[in-house]
Amino acid sequence: MASKAKTAEFDAVETLENIEKQFEMIQVLNEKGEVVNEKLLPDLSDDELVELMSRMVYTRILDQRSISLNRQGRLGFYAPTAGQEASAIASHFALEKEDFILPGYRDVPQIIWHGLPLYKAFLFSRGHYVGNQIPEEVNVIPPQIIIGAQYVQAAGVALGLKKRGKKAVAATYTGDGGSSQGDFYEGINFAGAFGAPAVFIVQNNQFAISTPRDKQTAASTIAQKAVAAGIPGIVVDGMDPLAVYAVVREARKRAVDGGGPSLIETICYRYGPHTMAGDDPTRYRTSDTDSEWEKKDPIVRFRKYLEEKGLWNEDKENEVIEKAKDEIREAIKKADQTPKQKVTDLISNMYEELPFHLKEQFEIYKEKESK
Repeated sequence: MASKAKTAEFDAVETLENIEKQFEMIQVLNEKGEVVNEKLLPDLSDDELVELMSRMVYTRILDQRSISLNRQGRLGFYAPTAGQEASAIASHFALEKEDFILPGYRDVPQIIWHGLPLYKAFLFSRGHYVGNQIPEEVNVIPPQIIIGAQYVQAAGVALGLKKRGKKAVAATYTGDGGSSQGDFYEGINFAGAFGAPAVFIVQNNQFAISTPRDKQTAASTIAQKAVAAGIPGIVVDGMDPLAVYAVVREARKRAVDGGGPSLIETICYRYGPHTMAGDDPTRYRTSDTDSEWEKKDPIVRFRKYLEEKGLWNEDKENEVIEKAKDEIREAIKKADQTPKQKVTDLISNMYEELPFHLKEQFEIYKEKESK
């Protein structure tokens, strides 16, 4: 009996190793900006390549300015995005306007590019209710603060799209930390069971605040968790915009064609702190680790590729940088001009019909605010 048990244990380990071999990282551009996988090179026009690069550069400037505004006390909660431009922006570039995006709190750039006015993104950071008023034609929800909750919501939205016969997907994001939440598993399992057109993206930036990925799971990849849900799982170089685009575009096509959801793990890195709320990354990351990842910078990599094709130069990049600065300046000005949120706004926005214990408080604050 002991011998049989030992054999069974060995077979189980071997099976796990065989499964994990199926999740090798997909890459199109290496760190030098050279194409290493011609077969997966996406069919993007020159104009589309330039537009993707422009959005990545713009997003890097937006991150820099948002950090400065936060330090000045002009923004509230903010989660830095530098280093994740390929993962975030190229994945969004693979989606369509009719698709629905359910973001986490680090995914504000995606919903801005999907149509959320920039000044409203700033108001969201300040906790102002106008920042959560999404324009009718923009298919996004406000960024989710509860870790992983958007995965359950995405499964529901995707099922709704399927029931209505829409040729669209629900795309959602979380970090590697979010993949440790129960909502993550419930979301991918539900969507898989009902064949809902969802694209689940895990931006694995190596740390859930200060907890390294290998302390969260014994699995060698997060993508392999898709096996338990019966859906495809893919690992992609999240610092490579062309690889991210190709993988997400294929997942979207599969979903709208009735093939069900996919789970995509993008291997990337955030250069800054988890958020601007006091996190100090030097306490859990070394300068050597930071330097190694900076060599893989998505913007530098893509810049080299486009310069080699004669599609990008310093003048073009400076134009994008100046445009970003101008638009950010105007957006923060508009946010500043938005009337300050009042206590009565908070109460009335929360309830269609006020409960009895708030009616008296509402009248008290209404009288104070009128003075």
